Amino acid sequence: MNGKLMRVSPNVFLAAACFMFAATVRAADIKVMSDSPLAPALAKVVAAYRQQTHNHVSLVFDPSPAVKKRIDGGEAADVVIVQPDFADELTKSGKVSAGDRPIIARVGVGLGNRKDSPTYDISTVEKFKSTLLGADLLVFNSVKSGEAFEKVLDRLGIADALKPKTVRTTPNGIFEPVLKGKGNDMVAGTIPLIATTPGIKLLGPLPGELQSSLSYTAVLMANAPQPNAAQDFIEFLVSSRAKEIFAANGAE
Repeated sequence: MNGKLMRVSPNVFLAAACFMFAATVRAADIKVMSDSPLAPALAKVVAAYRQQTHNHVSLVFDPSPAVKKRIDGGEAADVVIVQPDFADELTKSGKVSAGDRPIIARVGVGLGNRKDSPTYDISTVEKFKSTLLGADLLVFNSVKSGEAFEKVLDRLGIADALKPKTVRTTPNGIFEPVLKGKGNDMVAGTIPLIATTPGIKLLGPLPGELQSSLSYTAVLMANAPQPNAAQDFIEFLVSSRAKEIFAANGAE
């Protein structure tokens, strides 16, 4: 530059500082506690949200009863995604905001078995019933989706016949007995978890009128560390983009 120092306008430094400040403010770190069945779909929704906003989202998964227990015990988060009745209880205790609680997704119940086991057609009520009666072991959980499945067995009139073959366990423990089994073993549970558990294949959803779904609502914690970013995340969860990703990954 002919030995002369280049003069940089103070406005350039100001613009750069403002840009860096804005980037720092925008990049929030949001903690989300969610019910386990949404894990496969929610992880992909979060990936899209991160790409769009550059905010970081930490996901913690547990069944709704366990999420509520952790929050009651003092664990903090920004957003909580649970079944509506648990959200109601958390609202009454003042743990979450009493504002809008949008339903972000619904998850159906399905039937699965080991990947090395025969593939059964359960597309009709009669075929579904016949498949269940042929099982050596039937495993399902002891919470809401398991309660719904238990009513299906009662409705089909086969609950007593299957009782000696039935194992009820925790939501996170339903796959182990089937994976360790050697017979014609079946697992009933939420469709996304069956479809994404290694070693397990999804035979299909419960047919026709036997199907039921679990709804999930997103709520803001009362003392959320990042309330503005958390609200922005909830709004993304009900966007058309999020709905497309949920639907493509087993959640309506």
